[in-house]
Amino acid sequence: MAAEGDLSTSLTLRRGSAARVGLDRITLVEAIGELGSISAAARKLGLSYKGAWDVVQGLNNLFDTPLIVAAPGGKAGGVATVTRRGRAVITAFRRVQQEIDAALAKLEAGFEGEPVADLFWSLGMRTSARNALRGTISHITPGAVNSEVTLTLADGVEITAILTRRSIEDLQLVVGKPAIALIKSSFVVLAKGENLRTSARNQIAGHVSGRTDGAVNSEIAVDIGSGKVLIAAITLESAKTLEIALGDPITALIKAPHVILAVE
Repeated sequence: MAAEGDLSTSLTLRRGSAARVGLDRITLVEAIGELGSISAAARKLGLSYKGAWDVVQGLNNLFDTPLIVAAPGGKAGGVATVTRRGRAVITAFRRVQQEIDAALAKLEAGFEGEPVADLFWSLGMRTSARNALRGTISHITPGAVNSEVTLTLADGVEITAILTRRSIEDLQLVVGKPAIALIKSSFVVLAKGENLRTSARNQIAGHVSGRTDGAVNSEIAVDIGSGKVLIAAITLESAKTLEIALGDPITALIKAPHVILAVE
């Protein structure tokens, strides 16, 4: 079994535009085969009876013969049996999953000099922060309560975050470790001109690569180099006052406490 944080696979099968058959559905079929009841399988997997029954109907509709035969009983618990066809589907699915897992294990040794887990782990992240920028920790300045962590995003582009010492220990942050900086677009302040004097710890120079205006706010995309873009959400009035236009040089200002770091 893969440990938390390890790279793993999840097989999903689809034919044309037909509904998918994935691990969640196969797991339900296995539970029904083990317990002999749709309602019991639903309880075991934390599903509603209706949700489980819908999956059973959907699976039976996908195949030429039913995978599961259920006798009446409803939520009280009727008898359900996995057919020979259903058992064959489970065996085939698990066999393909094993082959994929074996292939992944071979790849994890590295691909073109890069660890596969390092190449893929960022793809699985989901966050409400508009900006998620990957980099490598290049410096940690410890303090009595809080510490300053610098993340190198690209050549010559760094961002600094203020974290508690406890957070640094919990995340096991060390120099050289990859991390992702999460920044809400509303935390990004934009400024134009040279010789800026500001208390913001992060002053990242770039140029405007996009502007989308709404009724009240504007979303400004700032190209900070090396294919990385920062998104700022400012008021439409501010965008007009700054006369922000495509190609303009601009500086993104971000306070260090507004930068959240995430790791695998």
